[in-house]
Amino acid sequence: MNKEKLFNEIKNLSIINSFSKHEQLVQGIINGLNHKLIAKGDMLPSVNEMMRETGFAKETIGKAYKELISRGILESKNRMGYFVATDDTEQHLKVCLLIYAFDTFQETFYQNFRDHLGENIQVDVYFHHNNFSVFESIINSNKGQYGLYVIAPIESKEAKEVLEQLPKEKLLIVDRYVKLKGDYSYIVQEFEKASYNAFLQLAPRIKEFSEFVFFFKPSSAEPNEVLISFKRFIKEFNINGVIKNNYEAGSIAPDKVYFTIHNLELWEMLKDTKVKGLKVGKDLGILSHNDDNVKEIIFDGITTFSIDFAHMGRLAAEFVLSLKPIKQVMENKLIRRNSL
Repeated sequence: MNKEKLFNEIKNLSIINSFSKHEQLVQGIINGLNHKLIAKGDMLPSVNEMMRETGFAKETIGKAYKELISRGILESKNRMGYFVATDDTEQHLKVCLLIYAFDTFQETFYQNFRDHLGENIQVDVYFHHNNFSVFESIINSNKGQYGLYVIAPIESKEAKEVLEQLPKEKLLIVDRYVKLKGDYSYIVQEFEKASYNAFLQLAPRIKEFSEFVFFFKPSSAEPNEVLISFKRFIKEFNINGVIKNNYEAGSIAPDKVYFTIHNLELWEMLKDTKVKGLKVGKDLGILSHNDDNVKEIIFDGITTFSIDFAHMGRLAAEFVLSLKPIKQVMENKLIRRNSL
């Protein structure tokens, strides 16, 4: 790295009257990259050294470095300094995407989010698997490293406290609503009314079977609101409802409706119906949550209730591109198919 030429590159921009000192420093570093004065992996001058050479205030230099970090051009390494992260000066923004896992419906969300953003925005994807320690570690290790944070949260007091450490104007909550202090953006789904309405529309069909079985894991990522709706529904409609923690392989039986939120349980049940020669939609019913292309095809279609995850991905991308605040609760819709 040629420090002397980099400092000169920054100082030479003072002739542009429309540039603030902040803009002068940002553009000077970008010009330094374009002119090969600095390269990926180089450590930039410290804030104190930059103050001495340019005469800029500490706050101005800190603000410029943070902007370049948010655009993915620089990265901050704790107690070591600021380093060039990329030679691509067209990189406009660096986004942290933190979600539960890469299930099929979340892949649909991600693909539409990624495609709608375009090429000049870097998206780093992390998974917390509803594990608070992982969730906390990812956020704490990435604070200040990104221009925006798009996060599917964990519902707990501790997780909310971690989220509240992030700048609200740089935060978008997706999928699951949590109440945080201050004004922040979200694109989420509602579970209690949506699941009850789905059960309500399916009530005549469910009553044709002897039992309605719901697999629900306490203290998991599964929304407790769905459990509340299930209990309300079976009570109000006098339906023989059963709640089990998980599906046991080989236990599938005729004359029952099975409802699961987990895709792995769904695949296991479908495999067992095939082994036992049972007809889905005739001998037994199956209901699933969160729709995707696979459920539209397999076994002539699986009945689901779901939001449009592709649309959620595009809405999240529009927030990133425009930074226009958004507060949207997406509508869950029942999608009736062969299985129920």
